[in-house]
Amino acid sequence: MTKTPVPKLILSMSVPTIISMMVTAIYNTADTFFVARVSDIPQVNTNAIAAVGLVFTVMAIIQAFGFFCGHGSGNYLSRMLGAGNHKEADEMASTGFAIAIILGIIFALVGNIFVTPIAQFLGATDATLEFTKEYMRIILFGAPFMMAQFVINNQLRFQGSAVYAMVGLMCGAVMNMGLDPLLILVFRMEVRGAAIATVMGQITSFVVLLIGTSKGENIRLSIRNVHINGYYIKEIINGGAPSLFRQGLAAISTLLLNRTAGALGGEAAIAGMSVAGRIMLMMASALIGFGQGYQPVCSFNYGAGLTGRVKEGFWFCVKYSTIFLIAVGALCFGAAGQIISFFTKDPAAISVGVAALRFLSASLPLSGAIVISNMMLQSIGKGVKASITASARNGFCFIPLILILPQFLGILGVEMAQACADVLSLLVALPMALSELRRF
Repeated sequence: MTKTPVPKLILSMSVPTIISMMVTAIYNTADTFFVARVSDIPQVNTNAIAAVGLVFTVMAIIQAFGFFCGHGSGNYLSRMLGAGNHKEADEMASTGFAIAIILGIIFALVGNIFVTPIAQFLGATDATLEFTKEYMRIILFGAPFMMAQFVINNQLRFQGSAVYAMVGLMCGAVMNMGLDPLLILVFRMEVRGAAIATVMGQITSFVVLLIGTSKGENIRLSIRNVHINGYYIKEIINGGAPSLFRQGLAAISTLLLNRTAGALGGEAAIAGMSVAGRIMLMMASALIGFGQGYQPVCSFNYGAGLTGRVKEGFWFCVKYSTIFLIAVGALCFGAAGQIISFFTKDPAAISVGVAALRFLSASLPLSGAIVISNMMLQSIGKGVKASITASARNGFCFIPLILILPQFLGILGVEMAQACADVLSLLVALPMALSELRRF
């Protein structure tokens, strides 16, 4: 961690995370692909896609708390390992895992009790309500496993065991992608089949990752090391709050996006925006994996006092991620029509999806500097600055735009809101990262 040349180290750490993030994004997109084929009636397919898009808000919240516990505990244990303090690293790993399990159980119970009002609040209409409830009930039952596997995955990465983390996610992805066509197309379970496939994939990842913690020099999780006290909770909040803000605001922004799109264009608009969002999430997953490969390098070397290596890694990641995203953005912009049509045949959904995907593709190259800035600030323990940069893209930059632009531009305002938020987010994130780099 402290001797290998930084570019070589980041690449060796990021290749497994890029693969795992890409695989995760692909199987999330596979849900949308197969859900779009639940019926021979196009409108039913559109309603099913819209329902899955609505429940994505709930999944984003589950993911937010999983990353909150995972990044919070992972950042801290990585710094402790860098400083040679193995006792606190061991205790933090088990504590973060235990908190995630507890939160997941609470989500599963409360969510299923109030499933109908939650579905209506998300924007479900008479046409999509039953699909939304069916999908959400099963997803909520899987919340403890989903949160816990996010925690183990991030803790393994922060210990430098990115390969174990990759294998765990890939096993879950294979399970999900194998069950999707079987349950949806063969057993005709419609959206319930998609939800079961997703949860079974998450459970598979959880089991494989849990086994991974017992391999090599990885920290073993133990109930004896669970210490849910003020000190560890504070450290989890400090290191995990940026992820909670980022993912939590993503859930809120998705909720507002769906409700606004539904009000202006009905189920077709929700379906179109959902497909465009899933595609862009898949394209951006490589960037997130690249950044996650940088995070353990960043936190470990910062803990060891080697700030020059932290700075070198930052600029290496920003440079090459931007080059990659320019190429991917250009490809998606040019092929937007073909990409959206692959998922839905509804002309109204295609029209909205193509426009949204082109706006998102145009702003995609900005994401490199935004994401790497946030990850660097988070990894060195600058919780306040990291939380602000994490809150920008889906929070105080996006939310006003999704509320204001559609008032003047109609559905066009919905389609372009996220791209405009990306521009403003860059103006927030980069200066905050540079202020820390200058202090180094």
